[in-house]
Amino acid sequence: MKTSSLRKLAVLAIGAVMATSVQAETLSDALVSTYRNSGLIDQNRAVLRAADEDVAQAVAALRPVLGYLASAGYSDTSQGLGSSTSIGLSADILLYDFGRSQLSIDIAKETVLATRAALIDAENTALFNAVNAYQAVRRSVVFVELRENNVRLLTEQLRATRDRFEVGEVTRTDVSLSEASLAAARSALAAERGGLARAQEQYRTVVGDYPGVLAPARAMPQIPGSEAEARAIARQENPLVKQVQHQVKAAELAVQIASRGMQPTLNASGDVSVDDDGNDSASVGLALRGTLYQGGAISSRLRQAQAQRDQVRSQLYTTGLRVDQEVGNAYANRAVASASIDASARQVRAAELALRGTREELQLGARTTLDVLDQEQEVLDARTNLVSAEVDRIVAAYQVLDAMGLM
Repeated sequence: MKTSSLRKLAVLAIGAVMATSVQAETLSDALVSTYRNSGLIDQNRAVLRAADEDVAQAVAALRPVLGYLASAGYSDTSQGLGSSTSIGLSADILLYDFGRSQLSIDIAKETVLATRAALIDAENTALFNAVNAYQAVRRSVVFVELRENNVRLLTEQLRATRDRFEVGEVTRTDVSLSEASLAAARSALAAERGGLARAQEQYRTVVGDYPGVLAPARAMPQIPGSEAEARAIARQENPLVKQVQHQVKAAELAVQIASRGMQPTLNASGDVSVDDDGNDSASVGLALRGTLYQGGAISSRLRQAQAQRDQVRSQLYTTGLRVDQEVGNAYANRAVASASIDASARQVRAAELALRGTREELQLGARTTLDVLDQEQEVLDARTNLVSAEVDRIVAAYQVLDAMGLM
């Protein structure tokens, strides 16, 4: 059997277990459900909505502030009790502050853009977690199926060994070896069923519901042909990089605001009021306010803003390195999975040939029951490795997309 044929058999083995229902869930279904139900995404959407309000509040600083005042009072004088009422309106507007308010608006906008990038990163993370959960369930289902087949095989083998023991062809030791192997297989099956239950719980946590029958992936996602190309895309598209870039811009604007801390502000104000006697009054004025000395607080705020800017710039550099590492890890995992598929396919072919030969030699007395049991375990391990490698290659391809920020 050729390696390509073994690969096809591995894919069919995965699909055969889960294709029993016409309405099998696809990976696309799981991703859609994750996007709709993810608490992580909802949480970051709320953070973004709150950041949007910071822009509105910053813009409001450049708009007029209107107020009113209504008062009523009683007084006891030598002429008797008296009362007075009045009502008035006031207005105040910032005319000029050397651009500090506009810089605050720009900072709020950069913060919104950074928060949007964080939301995209949360979406990427949630979707990649869904891919992992989906493939983990598929892997566990196939592992359970392989273990169940192994238990059935060893059960039949134990029955045959006992029959042969009855006619004196094998010893009691052969029967005990078969019994021990079956017990171990049942224990391994229980462990795999436990692993499947854990994978299903993780799937529910990530996707929002327990998995039904999961269909195999129909096609691998498209990824760049080279690691260098993927790194270049990641440096441009990864939301973590974009988030820190906007944070750098906001920090640079904060330095500009801090450097203008000694500059004055010019405000215009007006008031109009009327009392119960019909007397009215109105006033309009300008106010220029500035700080001459504040105990070094203004200089300290400037130094603090500069240090925070430098910190975010350094974070941008380390984030780029981190993204490069994630892309490199993804391609390394993909290469390892591809190599494992080739090696495991060869292992399956060799182990199956060796098993057939060992069984024939057992009939001739040249092999023992233990040899057959060992070889059957080799076949099971090889098939398991092949299935696992196929799943790992799919996950690694999506890992590349996640590292580039394109999930």
